[in-house]
Amino acid sequence: MSATTDPRRDPLLWRLPILSHLKKSVGLQRGMLVAGLVMTLVVLVCAVFAPWIAPYGFSQMKADGTAFGAQQPPSAEHPWGTTVGGYDVLSRTIWGAQTAVEVIIVAVVLSLFVGVFLGLLSGYAGGWLDRVLVVVADAIYALPSLLLAIVLAITISGGQSSRWGGIFAAAASITVVFIPQYFRVIRAETTRLKGEAFVDAARVIGTPTPRVMFRHIYRNANRTLPLIFTLNSSEAILTLAGLGFLGFGIEPTAASEWGYDLNKALSDTTSGIWWTGVFPGLAIVWTVLGVTLVGESMNDLNDPRLRGRRRAKIRKKATAGKDAA
Repeated sequence: MSATTDPRRDPLLWRLPILSHLKKSVGLQRGMLVAGLVMTLVVLVCAVFAPWIAPYGFSQMKADGTAFGAQQPPSAEHPWGTTVGGYDVLSRTIWGAQTAVEVIIVAVVLSLFVGVFLGLLSGYAGGWLDRVLVVVADAIYALPSLLLAIVLAITISGGQSSRWGGIFAAAASITVVFIPQYFRVIRAETTRLKGEAFVDAARVIGTPTPRVMFRHIYRNANRTLPLIFTLNSSEAILTLAGLGFLGFGIEPTAASEWGYDLNKALSDTTSGIWWTGVFPGLAIVWTVLGVTLVGESMNDLNDPRLRGRRRAKIRKKATAGKDAA
């Protein structure tokens, strides 16, 4: 196999998740993946550079001693208008990306680590521990994530959430619901891999159990984790938005949150004031769509049957072009 076709000889950068998928994608699949990456990158840039991109602070209501005014239409000073509370819509939409990314990081990363650890432990140990963890994981699937988020928001902060209180309430509920997904995937792979020859060889030479689990088994069982991570990220954003929309989110003076802004914009729609709700809603759709496009593209590219079918079509078109020439 030549150096150009052997993936093991590619630079380390091109073997990373997403980048490796981008390299082997073709046609419409590559377009979807690139579009998702660009949309997600826009959200990340807004989250990281919000203090420099946003014209005002997320809770700022005046500039140069002059109040913004409530429900002001789009203008040069406020390109996306102002809210019923007198906040700049553009600034709050940009700052809301920061809150969304923080929830994704806290929730999905926590569920990833906990789910992977429990999956490795359950699949490798087996016995009664495996049966108990499987039953608990199946039971958690019956818990609605949004309802759990509401309960946790009330329990943690009485429904009046500070910045990190609201983030933790949403992240905690998402973590509990997402753990079984990582758990079942890693458990199934661990159960399959623990009987392989290389694992038996590691045990024979006296390799400690933690090293066998994390170095030999986990390294061969984590191929689907980036896919699950991206798909869960979009659900985390929707859960946070739903929590804020129902009035159990983050207070506007603590942080900007798109769901809260949508809730406050409900009464504006009947008065023809469209800008207070359109832009936060579009931000949610943009973010969820971008992350979903990345996740679905990775899912298709991880399926050899779909990937092979696309390559076969490309080869067929290339052959037809040569014959025509």
